Amino acid sequence: MKYTDYIEHRKQGTFNFPIAYYHQTPLSPRYYMPYHWHTHYEIMRIVSGSFHLTLDNLTTTYHAGDVIFITQGVLHGGEPEDCVYECIVFDLNMLMKDNHACASTIQAIMNGKIRINILISKKCDKILPIVKALCHVLAEKKPGYEFMTQGYLYTLIGVIIEERLYEESVSDTITAQRLNSVKNVLDYISDNYSDSISLGRLARIAGMNPKYFCRYFRSMTGRTPIDYLNYYRVECACEMLSTKNISIKETAISCGFSDESYFVKTFRKYKNTTPKQFTKKEF
Repeated sequence: MKYTDYIEHRKQGTFNFPIAYYHQTPLSPRYYMPYHWHTHYEIMRIVSGSFHLTLDNLTTTYHAGDVIFITQGVLHGGEPEDCVYECIVFDLNMLMKDNHACASTIQAIMNGKIRINILISKKCDKILPIVKALCHVLAEKKPGYEFMTQGYLYTLIGVIIEERLYEESVSDTITAQRLNSVKNVLDYISDNYSDSISLGRLARIAGMNPKYFCRYFRSMTGRTPIDYLNYYRVECACEMLSTKNISIKETAISCGFSDESYFVKTFRKYKNTTPKQFTKKEF
């Protein structure tokens, strides 16, 4: 399952150590981040450049030195701009095991009673060094890194609580229902993008009329549903061309394009290059 899928079904790390680390540069096949969500928590560190990140329906531009905390279930994605960034995706349950002293606080975070601030590095100079050290340990994976990883995560959460980098959560039922409707649509797209998908079908899945659905979806993603579907298909094509020995025609069909020439035209629209040129660049 691809990291670019809307809901990530793949396992992050292992059963006993559910944490994964990603280092992304402009040369990485997974550099761009289409909208997705998962049941894990995520920490993003912007190393250089900037990143236009959308969380649910709010878009913010983050810059080098920023550390972003993404809560489980939040729809997120966006566009990096000359950016190098790192992501740590983890299951917070890993810090619950046989830890009675911290369990109540961690449970409050998981239940949404404590909602950690998005930009946790703002006005707190303790955060960035901890996250940099955490990324370094996960990148090198030297003997004993599992102990150090959990230690840095505990330290990070401890600083967040100490500095009160969180808010008491107040749920918005109507907004949550609409977001869940969009998540259902994204789940459907991730499972069926290789098939023919109509606007009417997506609107029915969302439980909205097509006109309102288009307006709401665009407010969330900055694109119409069909425009975003094609964008997503091209992102899948990029990963396919980067990781498999597959022809352009086969890639087009696998990604939901019945016509190769239309695939090339659409690919150029989003990537400013052709699939053939993209393949040569990658290899």
